[in-house]
Amino acid sequence: MDDAPAAELDGLLLRTAQGDQRAFSDFYDRTAPRVLGLIRRLLIDAAQSEEVAQEVFLEAWQSAPRFDPNKGRALTWILTMAHRRAIDRIRASQASHDRDTAVGIRDLPTAFDVVAETVEVRVEHERVEVAMAKLSEAQRQAVALAYYGGLSQSEIAAELGIPLGTAKTRLRDAMIRLRDELGVTR
Repeated sequence: MDDAPAAELDGLLLRTAQGDQRAFSDFYDRTAPRVLGLIRRLLIDAAQSEEVAQEVFLEAWQSAPRFDPNKGRALTWILTMAHRRAIDRIRASQASHDRDTAVGIRDLPTAFDVVAETVEVRVEHERVEVAMAKLSEAQRQAVALAYYGGLSQSEIAAELGIPLGTAKTRLRDAMIRLRDELGVTR
């Protein structure tokens, strides 16, 4: 980089604020290596570093009118902007990585013991059969139509030729009895 005095860079940025494209080109030529170097040290990735540097210089062009040489030097101003943009990119990349990791972990298949699962299903099936055997024939019929047949209470009433209220009562009583038999707590 050309060792331009700080005041000269300030002047170039002030002229840029007035829309002087040539001044911005000179400002870019004199500061780009340091800006890119700072970003590259933070991001490591060359392509991302170049992209962020481009964003920094676009922002510098657009916000040059806000530069105040009484508050600091132009080089400090642009390097601060570059540092902030690079940190923002790191944070965004980390957040994206964290989301991807969370989704990946969530989507991992959960290992389970197939034999134990099969035994547990059989045992539960047998418990339900024993409990169903303790229901009255009318209750057993209503439960079978509802849970194995997938019928609604209205459809059960129509199927059995009974009033809707009776179908509801049979199902409710059967469910209470099954809950008690199976030891299910609310």
